Amino acid sequence: MLQLEYGFNGNWRAPANSSEQDTPLALRFAVSRRLLLEFDGDTPLSQAADGVRVTGAGDTQLGIQAVLQHEARSRPGVALAYYIKLPSASAAKGLGTGRVDHSLIALVSKKLGRTDFDFNAIYLLAGRTTDDGHASSGQAALAASRNVTRRFGVQGELSGFSRNDAQPGAMFGLGVVTYQVNRRLVFDGGLRAGLTRDAPRVGAVAGLTVGIADLYRHHGKRH
Repeated sequence: MLQLEYGFNGNWRAPANSSEQDTPLALRFAVSRRLLLEFDGDTPLSQAADGVRVTGAGDTQLGIQAVLQHEARSRPGVALAYYIKLPSASAAKGLGTGRVDHSLIALVSKKLGRTDFDFNAIYLLAGRTTDDGHASSGQAALAASRNVTRRFGVQGELSGFSRNDAQPGAMFGLGVVTYQVNRRLVFDGGLRAGLTRDAPRVGAVAGLTVGIADLYRHHGKRH
């Protein structure tokens, strides 16, 4: 399956009266039931601080995810992923660090009753901006989602990350409403709140997810 996600992500009322908006794009290709490839981009990216706004290309990420264990009634689904951030955002403009980052992610998911729970734990090796080498930090997110009707659903997430070389640690709460148009198209939108002193106070997200093609089914028909 080839899947595309596109949307808007904004943060306001951050320290130093700064704000940031970008339009994240994700393209995912399921090579098999156990292997997923992903491309992520955050272009354009716009940041404002003290009345000065800078806009340009954002960073790019490439990732691979492997399912170690599919979810069953008696056990959760478990997967591992690796992402590399390519510094396509301008460090001179302050839109990026100009360094390569590496992320190792453990993903656990389980459905309990009518609610789906997902937990992600991330070990980040971020390229230092003040010295050579990388600085390590941790990130985590716990999310719950549930269908309210046949088309509408709700999601809630608590996430955070520890301090690293480029930014202080922060925690966030996120609430999202989803609307499924059909089997291939889903819209979503929600609000995010910063829960710690150094986090942006207010955030908003909106987007769509499109199942572009089932390449395996088409391949089978041709042969």
